[in-house]
Amino acid sequence: MCPPAEKDITGTLKAAVGVLGLATVALLGSTIGLAVKENNAAPAAPAAPADDTMSAVAAAPSTTDFVALKENSIFLDYRDNVCAGAQLAVANKLCADLEVPTPQAGGNVTKGYVGDLDVGSLKPHTDTYFQGDMCPVNVHWHLGTEHYSYGQYDENGNGPHGTAKRPEWANRDLAAAGEKVRGGFHCHHYDEKEEKFTKPYDWKYCTNMEVGETYEVHWPHSSVGDCGTVNQYQTPFYDGVFCNLSMEQFAAIAVDAQNIASNVGVHGQVFTVVNDEQYFYPDMMRGMIIDKQRNMGTDIHYYTGSTTGTSRSNEMCSQYAPITWQVDRQCHMISASSFDKLCHDMLLQRDDMKDDLYPHGSRELVMDSLVANNAADAESLAAAAAAAAAPAAEAAPEEAPAAEEAPATEEVAAEVARNGNLRA
Repeated sequence: MCPPAEKDITGTLKAAVGVLGLATVALLGSTIGLAVKENNAAPAAPAAPADDTMSAVAAAPSTTDFVALKENSIFLDYRDNVCAGAQLAVANKLCADLEVPTPQAGGNVTKGYVGDLDVGSLKPHTDTYFQGDMCPVNVHWHLGTEHYSYGQYDENGNGPHGTAKRPEWANRDLAAAGEKVRGGFHCHHYDEKEEKFTKPYDWKYCTNMEVGETYEVHWPHSSVGDCGTVNQYQTPFYDGVFCNLSMEQFAAIAVDAQNIASNVGVHGQVFTVVNDEQYFYPDMMRGMIIDKQRNMGTDIHYYTGSTTGTSRSNEMCSQYAPITWQVDRQCHMISASSFDKLCHDMLLQRDDMKDDLYPHGSRELVMDSLVANNAADAESLAAAAAAAAAPAAEAAPEEAPAAEEAPATEEVAAEVARNGNLRA
């Protein structure tokens, strides 16, 4: 018998492959069709909501109340304040009863002005305060200005309530009828037609402040403050000035008045407050703002004076003297938010500085007879340095004509000062 013939399965396999291929094509087509259908029916949701959510979180202001956190901070416990009560009690005294005339502040700081009180060889500290191992121990400000700079802050300035008038020789009246805080002179920036001088600001930390007003800011410095520690800033500022000094030590140091002028000083700078964030400055705690491009803190009047405030006058003198004053002759605009940020920073100090969150009254302009005759500025200091460096015996004959012109220059400077020094 012959064996049975092999079954030809080639056709079957080809048929199966064909069917499988058709099925694959159909499946692929269905998938593509479904994708197209879903794409046309409902576009894919954009990722924007997630981005918007992140943007909203980033844009939302912080809700942390840092001032409230101070209450329970182990670092800011006021009971650990080693400077509390350090003020040395030195009472005001009638100027006429002072055995040794004591130079007073604030005076005229107009370029060329020199006071009439002869203080001998006493000199103000003309280097930066940190070069004299002094640090800022407080910051506070006065309504209007206590100092006077002709053409910058004077009786011709203006503000929401006007400025101090120029009576017989410049004693100041109240800033406005019925006010208890005596205001000083004002800058020339204010313009009631410009919104930045009139638009109210929502003050959160400072009190009794007003957009458009002029304020003179003071930063007392001391070499015996608790510099570089959590106790550095103090209210009243006397606690910071005398923090590490006993009355016995003070009495020994005060034998030479120069010791006081070289170890205690004040920065003074004048601002008109505007509601304009172009003028925002984030750190007013550390002292005078120095910005050469904007002529801030560059035109300085140096002299020795005293503490100020309305408890002193031209009859009642401060005996906290002689201390160095470094006063910016120029007036600058600064945003209300800059002041409010300053007040916020003050509230975060270990010591309670709430008594300096508002403008203090301004002392009346000090009479010429009570202002020291040791005023200096960058030009006079440079001239003095040049004179000291040049041997006096080697003056060249051809330089004589230049020397003869000096009195005329001095005469012009003196005349400019007289135009604004309010002498009788």
